[in-house]
Amino acid sequence: MNRRFQFAVVASSTCLVVLLLFGAVRGRSASADNTYTHLSVYSEVLSRIKMDYVEEPDMKAVTAGAINGMLESLDPYASYLNADQYKQYLKAKESPKPQVGLVLSRRYGYLSVVDAIPGGPAAKAGISTGDVIESINNVSTRDMPLAFAEILLGGEPGTSVEMSVLRVRKSEPQSITLIRANLVSPPVSGKIVTQDGQQIGVIQTYSLARGRAKDIAAKIQELEKQGAKRFVLDLRHCSTGDPEEGVAVANVFMDKGLITYLQGQKVSRQDFNAVASKQITKAPLVVLVNHGTAGAAEIAAAALLQSKRADLVGEHTYGDAGVRKAVTMDDGSAVILSVAKYYAPDGKAIQDTGVAPNIQQDEAAASDDDDADAPNTQKLEPDTIMQKGLGRVITIMQN
Repeated sequence: MNRRFQFAVVASSTCLVVLLLFGAVRGRSASADNTYTHLSVYSEVLSRIKMDYVEEPDMKAVTAGAINGMLESLDPYASYLNADQYKQYLKAKESPKPQVGLVLSRRYGYLSVVDAIPGGPAAKAGISTGDVIESINNVSTRDMPLAFAEILLGGEPGTSVEMSVLRVRKSEPQSITLIRANLVSPPVSGKIVTQDGQQIGVIQTYSLARGRAKDIAAKIQELEKQGAKRFVLDLRHCSTGDPEEGVAVANVFMDKGLITYLQGQKVSRQDFNAVASKQITKAPLVVLVNHGTAGAAEIAAAALLQSKRADLVGEHTYGDAGVRKAVTMDDGSAVILSVAKYYAPDGKAIQDTGVAPNIQQDEAAASDDDDADAPNTQKLEPDTIMQKGLGRVITIMQN
């Protein structure tokens, strides 16, 4: 049985357990649908495990696994940290250390790659969206808190991290060594592309950190002076940044309308609307996205698509746009979870649904060389999403 099949079995089993528990809870809730009924089901399952399991279970591990599973079913970015882990987490927040350039979530109990930050150690090693991290320094990531995994990946520059990675296009896991480094996101880039006699400005950013909206606005003005009358905004692999910067990027192209809104159970709705004075251009626009587009970039992409300001070309985005906070427990442990989510103008939570392009185009995968141990030696395929976007922006009639 290969490792990919084992992973599939674990994933299927997890889904089955969730469905069974849901059925049990739902059946009982017909007469009393309340929190105490749900807790009684959990307590009964826990009791059965303790009494009837084939061997004496490690109840501490069982409980931790149950908590992590519960959090993952609600929020793939949530974490439960015991008291010692939470202390390490706070220390790491105070003094951030070099990383390997991975943005992570949880899927089926394991760490799943949202994106490998372009130019970082992970991206250079060929790790990509959808890959699964099975272990870090020989420690299994099964039921490992997401926030704790991020602590393990940090360290002094030049030190190494050993990982076992189940790749999307590989049947067996690969052992990969990454060297930690200070990550510097590439600056916003812009260029003129001539297509069918048209001058098209292509702007690309891999992050929407603070200040990127101003950088994008400056590039637009620079390219317009060079003759650009249409634009392609490339937000592929843009998975980090500030949500409010996503709002600002949308406003660079929009002069009116709802961009997004933020809301949570205890967070009152806050609308973010376009301000006419902040619009920089009314030129025809196409936005490029892929599976590695997440967070702030999704806020901008959803607003531009749903306001009909731009066509969206590429792949369905990952789904990550929320406000998270640590809630401490009496024993010193903590739960890190989303307390509010950003919503697209149509009312769908971006974290739950991602953003679907109106023009679907799969990204051509790089074909591996015969040497599987040389992830950087790949034969690059044509950029199909870019080609589609350039073709589409020519057909858009200017308002």
